[in-house]
Order: sequence, then structure tokens, then C-alpha cells
Amino acid sequence: MSSTANDREPLTVSSRSFGEPWPEFNDGLLYRDTLKPSESGSTVIEFYSSKHANSAPLQGWFQRIRNGQITIDGSVVTDPNTVIRAGSELVYHRLPWKEPDAPYLLEVLFEDDDLIALNKPSGLQVLPGGLFQQRTVLTQLQRQATKKCFSLARQEPHPVPVHRLGRGTSG
Repeated sequence: MSSTANDREPLTVSSRSFGEPWPEFNDGLLYRDTLKPSESGSTVIEFYSSKHANSAPLQGWFQRIRNGQITIDGSVVTDPNTVIRAGSELVYHRLPWKEPDAPYLLEVLFEDDDLIALNKPSGLQVLPGGLFQQRTVLTQLQRQATKKCFSLARQEPHPVPVHRLGRGTSG
């Protein structure tokens, strides 16, 4: 027996919204590097100031190292002249920062077991990027899934946007 449009359940249209206010500061970011054999024997300051020269000037890297923002194989390094070896994992922890203001409430337009359609407000970024790492639609969806407040959380613990509107666009 074939299914027709009349046999299907009607679409569920919702008029609810969700979202949590943003914290003052985000969690910062972790940048990981694994040292290649060709990089073995260099110092921490040589590694970061050459490999990541566009991320900060030399003095900026000195300050980050001295602030304890870099670890080698899980141990904090504060001496810029520490020699690094091939295979070591270096992690730079970018300190938390205050992201630009952004709306946080998302209106649910449609929801079923597989899909949620949202009305994204202007000024809210969909995916992390640039100064917006946590003030995003994705973050609100992940928080909501963690709470298991909507049906997607039971099936897919990691919601993923399938369409992206620019930050300045609503819809």
C-alpha cells in the first residue's frame, strides 16, 4: 500500500523560543600543535614566533609564554627558551574574551523527530568564527540538546546547522 500526502501526520508548528543569556566571557580557545621532526631542537619562542607569526608579534608570544598560556605535553612552560622535541604536543590557551553583543533567543518555527527550523535574529552568528566563538546559534542548539528539551537530543546529541545565514541576516 502506498503512502499519500493525506496519510502523513500534519506538520507541527511551534511558537516557542529558547536560549540562555550569554556569559560575560567565553571559554577561550585551545590551539594544538604536534612537533614535526624538522622542528625538533627549536625553542618555544622560535616555534611560535615563526610558525604563528601572523597571530601575534614576537613580544606577544613572549608575554603568552611567561603568562603560562602554553603547555608542552600537558606541563605549563614559562621559559621561552625551553627546547622542544619531535612528537611533543604544544597547546596554546587563548584566554577568554568578551564577545560582541548578540541576541540569544531563537524562535522555533517547526520541530519533529529529525529537524528543527528556527527563526534566527539579525546579529547572531550561526557558526563559530572570528570574535564569535560561543555567541552562536550552534551553541544555543548544543545547550538545548544537552538539556534534552527537544526530540533531536534523544537521537542526535550534536545538532548541526544545515543552512547558514550571515550574522547580519534574519530568517
